[in-house]
Amino acid sequence: MSYGLLKGKKGIIFGALDANSIAWKAAERCHEEGAEFILTNAPVALRMGELNGLAEKTGSEVIGADATSMEDLSNLFDKAIEKFGKLDFVLHSIGMSVNVRKGKHYTDMDYNFLTKGWDISAVSFHKVMKTAWDKDAMNEWGSILALTYIAAQRVYPDYNDMADNKAYLESITRSFGYYWGTEKNVRVNTISQSPTPTTAGQGVKGFGGFMKFADEMSPLGNATADDCANYIVTMFSDLTKKVTMQNLYNDGGYSTTGVSQQVADRFL
Repeated sequence: MSYGLLKGKKGIIFGALDANSIAWKAAERCHEEGAEFILTNAPVALRMGELNGLAEKTGSEVIGADATSMEDLSNLFDKAIEKFGKLDFVLHSIGMSVNVRKGKHYTDMDYNFLTKGWDISAVSFHKVMKTAWDKDAMNEWGSILALTYIAAQRVYPDYNDMADNKAYLESITRSFGYYWGTEKNVRVNTISQSPTPTTAGQGVKGFGGFMKFADEMSPLGNATADDCANYIVTMFSDLTKKVTMQNLYNDGGYSTTGVSQQVADRFL
């Protein structure tokens, strides 16, 4: 059901790869709510994914950009401003650990891999915001949003250096969010999502166990990619104009549940 919450709003959505992507679901919902946007991902991801189909479905343009490249980001934002004028929202749905992909244990990680994953997963958010800042690309009361995971606060073996990347991402959100708020009246937040079977997420060792445990621990069960897309719509809408510098949990209550009865019963 559409409520027209994003009617007239323009933006950029980073990170949609295929129909399993949260960014893909978010694009569909933003379109349903009246938004127009540019879809972007790294050139290698564009070759792997199915983004042209989503672009056709949502009437969007695809512009390839490596979010770690200031040159690519400058080109992307220039084209977005040329197309739309100032923007109302940006979604950063990007994350990758080379150490995870290569099976490197946290106690024996490759630091070159660490640096690359850190740049893609966290520093890229700063680069996106700096590019938008330098170009004065955001309308007042706009919304900039990134996706994170509770491993930034808690230990999850095998989530590896992605936990560190997410912690850094959340710190950037608070630090840059202060300046966006005080000087631009723009809000910056992260959504900490339940484990979700995206293409990237399923690459983490033991991911199925993460999902099952979280679902049993959460009073409302795991939030799906569609649930996250709905939350993203509210964060891009004018209903959340005074919410900024927050890490917002969309996890069915998992983050504040010490132990559920369902899990405790296993040990009786």
